[in-house]
Amino acid sequence: MAGIVIGDSLGSVSAWWSALGLAVVVCLLTRRWPLWQSVAILLCMATLGGLRQSTIRHQHDTVAWPDGYVAYEGVITSEPAEKPKTVAVDLLIAGDGRRVKCYIAKDEASRRLGVGDRLKICSRITSGRTYVRQGDWQRQDRSPQASWEGLSMMERLKLRFLCYRHRLLERYRQMGANDEQYAVLAAMTLGDKSAMTKELKDIYAASGASHVLALSGLHLGIIYMLLTIVPMGRRLRRVTLPLTVVAIWAFVLLVGMPLSVVRAAVMISTYALLSLANHGRMSLNALALAAIIILMVSPDSLWNVGFQLSFAAMTAILMVQPLIEGIIAPAYLFDKILLRWAWGLATVSLAAQVGTAPLVAYYFGRLPVYFLLTNFIVIPGATVIIWLVLVALLTIPYTSFFSGALLTAVDWLNAALAFVAGRLPCPSIDGLKPSTLQTTMVYVVIVALYLIVVRYDKHL
Repeated sequence: MAGIVIGDSLGSVSAWWSALGLAVVVCLLTRRWPLWQSVAILLCMATLGGLRQSTIRHQHDTVAWPDGYVAYEGVITSEPAEKPKTVAVDLLIAGDGRRVKCYIAKDEASRRLGVGDRLKICSRITSGRTYVRQGDWQRQDRSPQASWEGLSMMERLKLRFLCYRHRLLERYRQMGANDEQYAVLAAMTLGDKSAMTKELKDIYAASGASHVLALSGLHLGIIYMLLTIVPMGRRLRRVTLPLTVVAIWAFVLLVGMPLSVVRAAVMISTYALLSLANHGRMSLNALALAAIIILMVSPDSLWNVGFQLSFAAMTAILMVQPLIEGIIAPAYLFDKILLRWAWGLATVSLAAQVGTAPLVAYYFGRLPVYFLLTNFIVIPGATVIIWLVLVALLTIPYTSFFSGALLTAVDWLNAALAFVAGRLPCPSIDGLKPSTLQTTMVYVVIVALYLIVVRYDKHL
């Protein structure tokens, strides 16, 4: 992370290559002194991060969009989102792999656009964005295979999955879902938040349940749990766990590979590999490995709010949650299944809140008051909804029964969160504007308190 921060503003690619070579030489020369070699390894990782970020920054600097109006062709890679006067789509330009955010003037033709459509456009592109007037675009009527000419194999694979996601979204409409039910189902299960209204977003934000609408580790964890719920012998798990990981990554492709889902998939894949090696729990080293993999592939993820919140939450769960959980003796909870589940959920929620609250206040200026109550609502609710979605989509002859249960579960979830956000006093603390220094100092205090508690426990 330090290398990425420095490489974002300092040093050329050749300078970082030289620094990496020097760090590797120092690492080899200090093999007889483990402490110094550990420092050298850290320097290697820092220079590697700086090299990766510097390389990407150099590539971005060399990309130049043409001046004036230019004609180009591309394929739509996102669900069209209707704005007051435009239809917004992500367009992948055929031939060079660049992406453009297109705002097409709204009319009957633009409202019928979908994932996989190939467009021929004449417009002015500024910083990767463009406004397309009526008459300045044309849909190319071709088969999917012909429309995707000029795209890489990976892009074609992603488009196939996105087209399948589009068909699944249509299935939600066919179930009879109203606008609110469809918006929640599309966001919670397939990562499409284009149908979310401002009122619905405000309800989920004020109640502290926004995280359930953004696909993340919670959703992949539920799917992973469903796929591994049947106890199996070790030999069989050597086959089923890799297949489960493949299924998880297929879901990542299905929802368009957003950064939050890729991040969660890397974590779950790491956890699955540890399970095969008889390490049945996540550790800080495994979390660090997942972070390194993600940052090497996409160094800009370091500046992503979701990346910061996700790893802050996971770090707090791994470090703080055991301390909170130890308040009640495990022997007391041993034969109390319901109480043990409730206490476990409460401790995980509290630990995650400790890790993310400063960042939430910094980025969003709001802190939910009833986050603990909300988690007791949304986590069981999300589990039931995701499981019912899988059943409703897979059991076609009985779709009407399961779809009715699914839509009822969504209504109950929306009603419960509306009660928390609208009926309970002071659902959130608004108007917070902490500075970067204040946010950093809050984390310094949290770490200091953690070290004091750990030292106190050791003395006991």
